[in-house]
Amino acid sequence: MSEAIKTDVLIIGAGPCGLFAVFELGLLDMKVHLVDILDKIGGQCAELYPEKPIYDVPGIPYVTGQGLTEALMAQIKPFHPNFHLNEMVETIEKIGDPGFRVTTDGGQVFECKVDSALDWTLNLHPIAKRVTLLHRRDDFRAAPHSVEQMRALVASGKMELKIGQVTGLEGDAGVLTGATVKGNDNAVSKVACDTLLPFFGLTMKLGPVANWGIALENNLIPVETAAFETSVPGIFAIGDINTYPGKLKLILCGFHEGALMAQKAHRYVYPDKRLVFQYTTSSSSLQKKLGVN
Repeated sequence: MSEAIKTDVLIIGAGPCGLFAVFELGLLDMKVHLVDILDKIGGQCAELYPEKPIYDVPGIPYVTGQGLTEALMAQIKPFHPNFHLNEMVETIEKIGDPGFRVTTDGGQVFECKVDSALDWTLNLHPIAKRVTLLHRRDDFRAAPHSVEQMRALVASGKMELKIGQVTGLEGDAGVLTGATVKGNDNAVSKVACDTLLPFFGLTMKLGPVANWGIALENNLIPVETAAFETSVPGIFAIGDINTYPGKLKLILCGFHEGALMAQKAHRYVYPDKRLVFQYTTSSSSLQKKLGVN
């Protein structure tokens, strides 16, 4: 049996979705290995229809299966993914939380463990002379283990946690010396520092949408995921405005939501017309609408 390969993420399948996942993971500094039973990269696009045209990839009017594969390979090149072709995953064993040991039919073993959001704080702690974590509330959307590690450091006095917001900066001649912090109890304090790493979020304002009679949840519009329809039949919400279990605020997810929404909207616009699902790759009627036939 081969020596275990340690990686952040193991992707099973090197088709288009697997390749694009490399890009998204790479942006978040995660190391990736891919396993595929085929002898080539690209999945069905490369194996079954490398020369067939595809017309519904967002932002690309026309591309072949092989062309899409090559474009994705060029896109993920900066992240140096590792491919293991002609191999099939046989077993997956849980070794942590999260953590897995994956073995292929060729005897290759992979060990995958993933750390999350508070890594910034945890990784800087042994490097910096002193770390102060400032958060607007005493609640963190991170892996429980990471939160526990951070709180243990705080409890032992090895780092400081403050709840509140920065209201001012201090320094001279362009050199930072400190920050003014206003706590949730309105108490003002000073934090000496020579480096500040701000991570800003966005506050969404609904405006008139709040008065449309649509059910809201934390200033977002809850939807069902079959068609992303709101509590008001015929009104849909896609993109950052909506919320549902597992929601990811990514443009590509918005594309997916829009595709399903259109299927349901068709029922409202053409209630007596049967909708037949078609692929742009093989449908002459869709290709005609696109002006390619």
